[in-house]
Amino acid sequence: MEYTKKHMRVKDFVLCALFAALIAAGAFIQISIPPVPFSLQIFFVAMAGLILGPKRAPLCVLIYIVLGLMGLPVFTSGAGPSYIFMPTFGYILGFILQAWLTGFLVKKRGDASFQTMAIASFSGAAMSFLVGIPYFYLIKNVYLGSQMGLWAVIYSTFLLFAPADTVLMLLAAWIGKRLIPILKKSSLIE
Repeated sequence: MEYTKKHMRVKDFVLCALFAALIAAGAFIQISIPPVPFSLQIFFVAMAGLILGPKRAPLCVLIYIVLGLMGLPVFTSGAGPSYIFMPTFGYILGFILQAWLTGFLVKKRGDASFQTMAIASFSGAAMSFLVGIPYFYLIKNVYLGSQMGLWAVIYSTFLLFAPADTVLMLLAAWIGKRLIPILKKSSLIE
């Protein structure tokens, strides 16, 4: 039993490190659309939630954030502690809640159906936007002193990205539905 517990801890660590790396890689697969670059981070955070569950998925996002704040260039446009004053940092913080909620909903429903994966993916993405939009607005208007109205922020940071993010969440659900049974069969996840 002791070997199994230790083995599970090593597997958890490896999976968390893998998804932290995927989220970082997703930051560099991007299309620049001012004021917020479109990247694949939200996709990899959704995948982490679907595969790792509500405990390990937020941990991998936290690892990603800590690495970025320590100065590793893993964010879309820089790194270091000053990145918290970037308007887009709220979305990165929202990734923690996105990963947790996505994993929680899959665990609560207890199945790997496309419907469950899609509901979890979209719900998690909504959490990222619920944190990211107000953060963007506050940093842009209060800290940076720019005058950007709330509707302009919603348009340029949510509505502009909604079609592509919809495709990414459906893709995450489709991949998750196929990947989770394989990973469970191979004992990589529970």
